[in-house]
Amino acid sequence: MAIAYPHLIGSQKSATETGMILSPSSPSRPPRILTQDELKKIAAYKAVEYVESDMVIGLGTGSTAKHAVDRIGELLRQGKLKNIVGIPTSKVTYDQAKSLGIPLSDLDSHAVLDLAIDGADEVDPYLNLVKGRGGSLLREKMVEGACKKFVVIVDESKLVSNLGCSGLAMPVEVVPFCCKFTAQRLQMLFEEAGCVAKLRTCENGEPFVTDNMNYIVELFFKREIGDLKAASDAILRLPGVVEHGMFLDMATTLIIAGECGVIVKDKEDSGSHRR
Repeated sequence: MAIAYPHLIGSQKSATETGMILSPSSPSRPPRILTQDELKKIAAYKAVEYVESDMVIGLGTGSTAKHAVDRIGELLRQGKLKNIVGIPTSKVTYDQAKSLGIPLSDLDSHAVLDLAIDGADEVDPYLNLVKGRGGSLLREKMVEGACKKFVVIVDESKLVSNLGCSGLAMPVEVVPFCCKFTAQRLQMLFEEAGCVAKLRTCENGEPFVTDNMNYIVELFFKREIGDLKAASDAILRLPGVVEHGMFLDMATTLIIAGECGVIVKDKEDSGSHRR
């Protein structure tokens, strides 16, 4: 089911207009329901339409961003894009982009990016995000915070009314030193929201290690966390915390692929930051 976002209706495009969702070939054959991965691919391809030759581009991490990186590589091979420089947000994306022949660099060489494309784990009505459940939140925030335009690509399952209320994890990257102590401090910080803090582990029970050799503490909330900016500041004030997965006031454009087609939402249409 599509999630109703009344303030998005005005910018919604029909499936026929997008040309990306197929109509039934005959009355006897019902329309095929697209998989979540197919919806992600639709959103990713739409985002790549913002890419132009000679751009420096932030390359996101995750199952949705992977489609965008693949598409950029394809357009480069076809000669439809030229002189692109990619700034990857993880080692996984670096390896993928390199295998596709995308020229790569870093923030030391390019302090300002033209565009970044990435997915999100949660998106609220004001284009605030939860990202980093794949463990790349620090590099994602560094790269996407340095771009002129940040295009976020999701399927409609990622839309939420309030960040942190999906029952899924809010990731926080922490230094390994006394990580259990840091997790306890984080849990106490959001005690009123019924927070439970857990160290992310691998299948073998060992802590998950980020590209920066840090750990991830996952925060699970039973109730709303309130003012997002205040929550962000409180987390970052704790010694041992490196970064958190709330991306506030960073996205400039949101692309949502759903059953009814593609919705493109720009930041200026989303209203003020939720308090």
